[in-house]
Amino acid sequence: MEQLIPILLGLGVFAVLAIAYASFRSGQRRQTAFTAFAAAHGLDYHVDDPFGIDGWGFALFQRGDGRGVENVLHGEWEGTPARAFDYWYYERTSDGDGGSSKTYHRFTCAVTPIEAACAHLVVEEEHVFSRLADLIAFQDIRFESEAFNRTFQVRCDDPPFAHAFIDARMIAWMLAQGEGQVYEILGDKLLLVRRTIEPEALGDLLGSVRSFAATVPRVVFSLYPRSG
Repeated sequence: MEQLIPILLGLGVFAVLAIAYASFRSGQRRQTAFTAFAAAHGLDYHVDDPFGIDGWGFALFQRGDGRGVENVLHGEWEGTPARAFDYWYYERTSDGDGGSSKTYHRFTCAVTPIEAACAHLVVEEEHVFSRLADLIAFQDIRFESEAFNRTFQVRCDDPPFAHAFIDARMIAWMLAQGEGQVYEILGDKLLLVRRTIEPEALGDLLGSVRSFAATVPRVVFSLYPRSG
């Protein structure tokens, strides 16, 4: 048995190194694909985040014990200014014997500015993405559409704003987008969140955030104008 210990330790080290190398190669391939997508569509690409995106105050960016932004695309998508990026956070857990481990959660996001001063609003499907809206300590807001109420949980620090923002047209648009997305609005920014997507699907993500901005009711801009 004692003779097996060095072999088992060696196999363990080899497995850790193999996993680390596979992760490194996967990251390199993803960077290459993002670079190619940016070049094909006239966007700027940054491996790391030069904009301080994870400090923008969104609920998603407050989760976990550590977080980061990478693979940032920046520019215009069909005339709409937008940024798309990979975002991750981890949660650290202890084994009770002095050791710990990290569980990572990964997403691909897109954000676009709008000419309004919005309250903090989170719209997510029930039981999706560990309930991002739970970070906003307000009751779930209900709407006239029962289909929408069954599908989404809505939290906002200003319920009148939520009802102005989520009108009948926005409800229809969100219901038509399908599953697996979270919408977050804060200040003059709209954020759309999906689980990590392949780089070839970035066009669909950017198109969705552009459509999201185009669906914002006109009354939002008049009732909640952006100053400056």
